[in-house]
Amino acid sequence: MGHGEIELLAPANGEVIALSKTSDSIFSKGTMGQGFGLTPSDGEVVTPVSGKVTMIAETKHAIGITTDDGLEVLVHMGVDTVGLNGEPFKVLIKNGDTVEEGQDIATMDLDFIKNKGLDTTIMILITNSSMKIDGLDVEEGPAKTGDVVAHAYLKEDEEDTSDKKLSYDELATFIIKNVGGKDNINSLVHCITRLRFNLKDESKANDNKLKNQRGILDIMHAGGQYQVVIGNEVTNVFDAVMKQLPGLGNNPAPEPTNQDDGKNPVSRAFGNLIGFITGSMSPVIGVIAASGIIKGLLALLTLPQLGALLNVKSPVYITVSAMADSAFFFLPIMVGFAAAKRLNSDPIIAAVIGGFITYPKMISWGTAGKMMFNLGSWNFQFLNYSYSIFPMILAAWLAAKCEQWLKKVLPSYLQMIFIPLITILAVSTITLVVTGPVIQGAANGIAVFINWLVSASGWVGGLIIGAFYQLLVIFGLHWGVVPLIAQQIAGTGQSALNAIVCSTMVAQGAAVLAVAIKSKKADMKELGIAAAISAFCGVTEPAIYGINLRFKKVFASGCIGSAFGGLVTGLMHGTMYGFTGSLIGFSSFFNPVHPTQLNSFYTFLISSAVSLIVAFIAAWVWGYNDNMTMGKKVEKKKRPDSVK
Repeated sequence: MGHGEIELLAPANGEVIALSKTSDSIFSKGTMGQGFGLTPSDGEVVTPVSGKVTMIAETKHAIGITTDDGLEVLVHMGVDTVGLNGEPFKVLIKNGDTVEEGQDIATMDLDFIKNKGLDTTIMILITNSSMKIDGLDVEEGPAKTGDVVAHAYLKEDEEDTSDKKLSYDELATFIIKNVGGKDNINSLVHCITRLRFNLKDESKANDNKLKNQRGILDIMHAGGQYQVVIGNEVTNVFDAVMKQLPGLGNNPAPEPTNQDDGKNPVSRAFGNLIGFITGSMSPVIGVIAASGIIKGLLALLTLPQLGALLNVKSPVYITVSAMADSAFFFLPIMVGFAAAKRLNSDPIIAAVIGGFITYPKMISWGTAGKMMFNLGSWNFQFLNYSYSIFPMILAAWLAAKCEQWLKKVLPSYLQMIFIPLITILAVSTITLVVTGPVIQGAANGIAVFINWLVSASGWVGGLIIGAFYQLLVIFGLHWGVVPLIAQQIAGTGQSALNAIVCSTMVAQGAAVLAVAIKSKKADMKELGIAAAISAFCGVTEPAIYGINLRFKKVFASGCIGSAFGGLVTGLMHGTMYGFTGSLIGFSSFFNPVHPTQLNSFYTFLISSAVSLIVAFIAAWVWGYNDNMTMGKKVEKKKRPDSVK
């Protein structure tokens, strides 16, 4: 017998047959596990393996034996013999006995069973075969009691790496294996902290094994995606995965299906909408954040208090400012491209439409309010779509639908030219005349209203939003807020809401920092410090999923701190002029138009200090100690698609 191989003996004299040839469909289809059948010529039954007797049926027709290797072997005597209430069977062993292969364990009265019109075939089944063996070879034909008639090949024992820090390549291998293998992966993209798989069958993924592996913060099923939360190192892990899956990057994500997922139509539509918005916005968040920091630093360098190191009319200022402005000015192009990728449509067509609405002449006409035409009492004007988001998201969706329809009606030899021709003309016109003005007006109105509401509500709004915003992050619902913040900044140049959100990031970072400093556990310190740095850089997921939610009082401590920080922000009517939050976003609180107006910057300093101190103290005194038991990684409710 070779290494990792177990022999199975014939349980009686008779004819060995493949399991698929047995008369019972439950057994023959392998529902109960791999195995074989034997048509007995006498009634003496022996055990096919050595092990411990773990089950004897009350009706005596079935005996379970567990081997030292963990195989659970079932000896099932006859088909449908459970109804005989044990009459034709005599069991020679008892539960808990240790038996050797070939040992007599039972007798069966074959004539009695046949007279009842039942099949006498003995089934030998490995009921946990899917977990324990890679295969089973069966030798069909005549056999004597105790002959070796089958070989089971054990799966290799896997090293427990859950507490081991894996290299990027090792972690990539681990992830690929536990999402069901290469053949189970349709496509893969990543965002700021997550690998987002489209799997053929999500049931093949091993959630528990992935969740408990060091280097993986959590697992989420959302929006038709299987999301592996990595944290700040997601890009390196993504690159390692793609290196092992050559060509996967060219695979489009599968089309969404209409399969019933248990949600009502409104909930499903909301989930799809949030999923589409997040897929369109997440790829551009990084460059928007970076551009905001650059703009804030430029404003800082023009402050008279610092000696006006830069003049706003200097070539250096204008050049660097253009670098930062380009991300916002050409935002429709980037959003359109990302939205088209999310929809599996042509991203170049969407980018061209985005380029059209940000074309210099369109911008100048929009800025001047130039009239396009009149239709009765309706006046159609050009609008400025630079810095806009929502009109382009809808345009990308319309372009995708247009492409799908044209592919059905146009012959293949015309598609390469006429699909982009018709799509660009039709969607650009619709956007310019109809959808653009309506959506842009509504979006700008909502942005202005939210800014007013947050400012008008003062400390009340700051307290409530500060206390509960990070709960939205847990469920991915913050992605319904992120585009509104971006639209606020694009439309009005500022966002009071984002100023409050900023303090929530600082507070969660402070809470996890308290854990890292207080804990004497090396792994807790390492994870806590890395998570705190991430939170202070504006990404709270490593802190939330890695530690804070697993010690729920730590997360609550962060929420207490951010509630006080939001209260201060509301009282001082602070606002932000850039997108980047947390401590790294300090420059976003300088007004680029009026750099000497420092009220918002002072608000940032005070609210950040309050958030940090309150959250740190709460976590240190109340939220954490090393005697606490870390909870399991948090199970998420099914919710709209989320990225961060």
